[in-house]
Amino acid sequence: MKFGDGVEQAIHSVAMLAGLEKGQVLSAAALAEFHGISPSYLLKHLQALSRAGIVATVPGPKGGYHLAKTPKEISLLDVVLAVEGPEPAFRCKEIRRNGPNPLPEKYYSAPCQINAAMLRAERAYRAELRQVTIADLLAQVTKDDDGSLAARSCAFLDANVRTQS
Repeated sequence: MKFGDGVEQAIHSVAMLAGLEKGQVLSAAALAEFHGISPSYLLKHLQALSRAGIVATVPGPKGGYHLAKTPKEISLLDVVLAVEGPEPAFRCKEIRRNGPNPLPEKYYSAPCQINAAMLRAERAYRAELRQVTIADLLAQVTKDDDGSLAARSCAFLDANVRTQS
């Protein structure tokens, strides 16, 4: 399985927005600049996060994004599903029915065992992602930080945060 680049970008952006105080926002351009990514591509993912209720937007020239939920309420699965959609990664096309010698009809009453195995794996990885919150990630980063990560983020936030009145 392979997630698109947008999943990583969205998770990092949500984590950065988690550091904002009440009434503060960051623009999509600032988030893109901090991560060195395309603003238009990130904007697409921020819109998906907004539709999913993970981030909220403040319109206008001093507008931007902030979290719509607490970091504790946002799981990695929430972000993945917002960006990638809810469909399973594996989609059985039932190719057993194709070719010059398809299986007899009686074999189609039960799900394809390949599909069943892939769906079990999907449930397992989704369960794991559901257990990890943005708050959990931030706690681990804070624990491992020697101060340089916080300094980097704080300096950028000081220069780019917009305060709403």
